[in-house]
Amino acid sequence: MSELLVERDGTTLTLTLNRPDKMNALSAALVEALLQQVAEAGNSGIRLLVLKGSGRNFSAGFDFGGYEDQSEGDLVLRFIQIEQLLQAIRHAPFDTLALAHGRNFGAGVDLICSCGRRIADPSATFRMPGLAFGLVLGTRRYAERVGGSRARIVLGDGIVFDAEEALADGFLTERIPTAEWPEAIANAAEAANRLSPEAATALHGATAADTRAQDLADLVTSAARPGLKERIRAYRA
Repeated sequence: MSELLVERDGTTLTLTLNRPDKMNALSAALVEALLQQVAEAGNSGIRLLVLKGSGRNFSAGFDFGGYEDQSEGDLVLRFIQIEQLLQAIRHAPFDTLALAHGRNFGAGVDLICSCGRRIADPSATFRMPGLAFGLVLGTRRYAERVGGSRARIVLGDGIVFDAEEALADGFLTERIPTAEWPEAIANAAEAANRLSPEAATALHGATAADTRAQDLADLVTSAARPGLKERIRAYRA
């Protein structure tokens, strides 16, 4: 079974995380597949990229399965690849739409946050516990959405927030039941095609602060600190 389902309809590309038995946790293979699709989309006339998850939720974040058998270097590399994916989506020259449902965690929430349009079912919940094991991933992007004060509380305390709170904070752009998502996708696709590709690229470039180098440096500094596996082990205990 493919971990990523790919569907193109005109200028809309839909990528569905397809690890429902693992709550769509981000394995190394899934992240690599997403990176490849996002890179190719920029050269194939895509105007709207849609991200969603199969099964019970959008994504449970980083796949910790088998982490004890991986070296700390391998784990750091996996986190770097996730950051590269988040940056590629955040700075893509086309519109991006995340559709979230169920319980979502960590890098899965960061993936939603990286998209320009962020829609969730009213029952969806979110939590970003990365700082519990000393990882700085997606922090600046989240703060851009909700403001520094709110980000410090949510990230520092590792609290769970629901779709209503996420909409009020600015993390979500809309709260729409899953049954109405096809209409939401159609509306987003129509909006994405209103501008010329050149105008869309200019708009995305002008409205996304380019902090990619600093974000990657912050992640590497936090992840490369000795004892990553022990911190993960303590967090998961």
